[in-house]
Amino acid sequence: MSDPAPTDDASPALETATLGAGCYWCIEAVLEQIDGVKGVTSGFMGGAVDDPSYEAVCSGTTGHAEVVQVEFDPAVLPYAELLEWFWRLHDPTTLNRQGADVGTQYRSAIFWHTEAQRETAEKSKRAADASGAFSSPIVTEITRASTFWPAKASHQEYYRNNKQQPYCRMVIAPKLKKLDLDH
Repeated sequence: MSDPAPTDDASPALETATLGAGCYWCIEAVLEQIDGVKGVTSGFMGGAVDDPSYEAVCSGTTGHAEVVQVEFDPAVLPYAELLEWFWRLHDPTTLNRQGADVGTQYRSAIFWHTEAQRETAEKSKRAADASGAFSSPIVTEITRASTFWPAKASHQEYYRNNKQQPYCRMVIAPKLKKLDLDH
């Protein structure tokens, strides 16, 4: 009797990354277009309040950052390449601020899920800092991932569903254009 033929695993081994780079709508609109990204969910991480609301996080009292949790295929998009997109899609040199969005909830943050992610993030940050691409030092925090709290459904795929909203037209669309992505 022969062994059965091997079967192709239809679902690749996906990894999870959690990134904060200002408004989660901006991050989501960029990353969902990157080859190898299988899903992007907007939400919150890094604070002390369980199941925070958007309004509570916006108050700046929860300690949470607006983040996206990214499911990606590392065979198509290695974590280091995902981080290259992260550095390009925001200004990692401004502490607790991205453009007009100000507060700790808009901080630049990489929340690592594995020791390998931590090492890659630290190496990537050093390389980005040394690259000369930024006129000031990078202030991005690199922190162990904690509980991820998804934002409510109306905050998911926000740009795709609300392209005519003023924030989308004035902030997100120009960012996508600058990165040569669909806008």
